[in-house]
Amino acid sequence: MHPGINGEKFPNKPALIMHGSGKVVTHGELNDLSNQGAQLFRSLGLVPGDSIAIMLENHFLFFPIVFAAWRSGLRYTAISWRLQPDEVEYIVRDCEAKVFITSKFLEDTAVNLDSSLKDVHKFMLDGSTDNYLSYEESIASQPEDPIADECVGGPMLYSSGTTGRPKGVSRELSLEPLPYSKDDGDPNLSRVLLLYGANEDSIYLSPAPMYHSAPLNFCTAFLAEGSTCVILEKFDAEGALQAIEEHKVTHSQWVPTMFVRFLKFDPSVRTQFDLSSHQVAIHAAAPCPIEVKEQMIDWWGPILYEYYAGTEFNGMTFINSEEWLTHKGSVGKSLFGALEILDENGEQLPPGETGGVYFGGETATTFKYHNDEEKTNDAMTKKGFSTLGDVGYLDEEGYLYLTDRKSFMIISGGVNIYPKETEDALVMHPKVADVAVFGVPNAEMGEEVKAVVQPEDMSEAGPNLEAELIAYCKEKISSVKCPKSIDFEKELPRHPTGKLYKRLLKDKYWP
Repeated sequence: MHPGINGEKFPNKPALIMHGSGKVVTHGELNDLSNQGAQLFRSLGLVPGDSIAIMLENHFLFFPIVFAAWRSGLRYTAISWRLQPDEVEYIVRDCEAKVFITSKFLEDTAVNLDSSLKDVHKFMLDGSTDNYLSYEESIASQPEDPIADECVGGPMLYSSGTTGRPKGVSRELSLEPLPYSKDDGDPNLSRVLLLYGANEDSIYLSPAPMYHSAPLNFCTAFLAEGSTCVILEKFDAEGALQAIEEHKVTHSQWVPTMFVRFLKFDPSVRTQFDLSSHQVAIHAAAPCPIEVKEQMIDWWGPILYEYYAGTEFNGMTFINSEEWLTHKGSVGKSLFGALEILDENGEQLPPGETGGVYFGGETATTFKYHNDEEKTNDAMTKKGFSTLGDVGYLDEEGYLYLTDRKSFMIISGGVNIYPKETEDALVMHPKVADVAVFGVPNAEMGEEVKAVVQPEDMSEAGPNLEAELIAYCKEKISSVKCPKSIDFEKELPRHPTGKLYKRLLKDKYWP
């Protein structure tokens, strides 16, 4: 996983292709740019173990900066550019960044950070503003040679904060001296790439924001292989299909909401593109509705590969299309990290019974939440198993089925209701673009089921569509799980990675 190796081996081969702009960064340029970035960090006094923060859109310099930090032995934190200034400030302070890098595109947010981050070196891409230096000009004067003390850094990413303040996922940095062979890298990540048949000839399409853990880590891994990564500046369903055809993409990664958008297409549009190069379509971030995945396999063929893991990367499951067709709804068996389903008292539950999903054992990886011992302890059991907060069950063969997040469970009249099943039913209605289901107060039952729907056509929102959707839901699942009422919003607060900021909706209904 060393850019110098690939830079020498593939100097003119595209490492990064920005699909929208057509901008290309070769492996040789990736090596040179990351060397200059590393030299800049050392010139500022940063030493192995220090931290930087990055808040960027999908920019062609994103990965040169990431590799600059990685080969400097630094911890790098990528921040969502959709956050408000106070949320960005919290993360920059919490991760103890000594350098903050953003872009002119995000100037409105950037200029509101200065007063509280006076001791942080601040840089901007594509221009500069008060108290921000031009990053491009700053590295231009730096040598393209490697720094003398190259060593391995790594990410410290923050959970997306769908249920509260984001948490920094921290691991000990190895600070192993560089360079080393790619075979000496993260064994779990290497095993994942092997599963997908990735190699130096692979062309990987990433349609999601680079600051999220899956796009960042998978792109980094493919680049380490000497592959080419095609980046969508912003997800667009038709543009994604065009990118597969144009760049002869072999591997890709998606979230279920992207599949839903594909399937809402006119079928004639879907067939306009040559997808014959496409060998592996990876998906994760949220469980995929069964009907959606069935239709995607019918369309793309048995090339869908699903996994379950989180930013914490404490464990991982894996399932291919053939397995899934005989275990519909499963997110697979454990790839690393022993799986256990535990009740509220930490006792192991038998197959078929629903409880908290935990990873542990010798093959699991350890983590902690930065500056938050309480949250770390809350995620762990006494014997060292850890959870991401999801609920599910195992079948007799050890396949995991996710039910929902524990924090989203609705308790109505003593009955546990998991909103995911209701959401999966409603999202397939042709008039529904997106949906969120959660509990709202009910004086008699404690909670009742509420749905908030983003309709395909907002002009249709109203009592008639509400009645139609409730009736449709009752045809699909038990009426107990169906919403008692439906409200309509022009757009739901969904993260581009597929996660829904349900708390932003739910808080409106709770005093």
